[in-house]
Amino acid sequence: MARQFSLEKTRNIGIMAHIDAGKTTTTERILFYTGRVHKIGEVHDGAATMDWMVQEQERGITITSAATTCQWRGHRINIIDTPGHVDFTVEVERSLRVLDGAVAVFCSVGGVEPQSETVWRQADKYGVPRLAFVNKMDRVGADFFRGLNMIKERLGANPVAIQIPIGSEDQFKGIIDLVTMTAMIYTDDLGTQSDVSEIPEDLKEIAEEYREKLVEAVAETDEELTMKYLEGEELTEAEIRKGIRKGTLTVKFTPVLCGSAFKNKGVQPLLDAVVDYMPAPVDVPAIKGIHPDTGNEDQREASDNEPFSALAFKIMADPYV
Repeated sequence: MARQFSLEKTRNIGIMAHIDAGKTTTTERILFYTGRVHKIGEVHDGAATMDWMVQEQERGITITSAATTCQWRGHRINIIDTPGHVDFTVEVERSLRVLDGAVAVFCSVGGVEPQSETVWRQADKYGVPRLAFVNKMDRVGADFFRGLNMIKERLGANPVAIQIPIGSEDQFKGIIDLVTMTAMIYTDDLGTQSDVSEIPEDLKEIAEEYREKLVEAVAETDEELTMKYLEGEELTEAEIRKGIRKGTLTVKFTPVLCGSAFKNKGVQPLLDAVVDYMPAPVDVPAIKGIHPDTGNEDQREASDNEPFSALAFKIMADPYV
């Protein structure tokens, strides 16, 4: 059977976070905007698609990793929604072994929390490229820039903002894209309609500041871009996107986005970032293992021409199946 999506157009990602950072809510919005589901399931109602166990629905938390597939911009995205509770950390570790990339969700109020550190270290262990999504920008006490700083200080990471928020708390209404230097303001409650316009006057200065930091980080990923930057030339949008992807894949830095999944803001740009910056299977180093017949070390590239190989990362027992 022919492959519907090429390996280059496939993304295998996980969603990881501290409990209550909005991880499953973010996944639900992803499923809605990609057309995988036609009604948004809420965690607090026990109706989230990914929380399928009765215990998860009763408690409003994710206990076991759940997998699903969706499509965005002609790409197939395989998603594993992992638990955020410390008691189920082993579920995250199992998942990270089969993921090519991950989206780390942070609460804009709590920032980096204890389990955030645990799952981040696990991702470091397996060298998993990451995007960071600072969620809950609509909450009282939301502070994107504090969250950005905590990622750097608490996780020892190199976060690079590729977006900044327009407003916060009940005034949060959109995002500024630092790649295109445009403002995206949402005009409906479902987050399906937005106006793209010039950056508001009162945010131009801070947008320029963080754009400069982004360009500097991108320039460091490539010798040609470094020379161009040092000579005072402007990097093109294509060069910036290429540099962000390279910096992400080599784990030189972590692109940081923002939004409010519950209020349906910022999820589509997150999906765009997954497609643009997360690795395809062909970008991942060959997997090494032991050949079952010879007992010698062997390796498998991500290629349709290679012999079949797989890793069963999760086994489930269902008395009704």
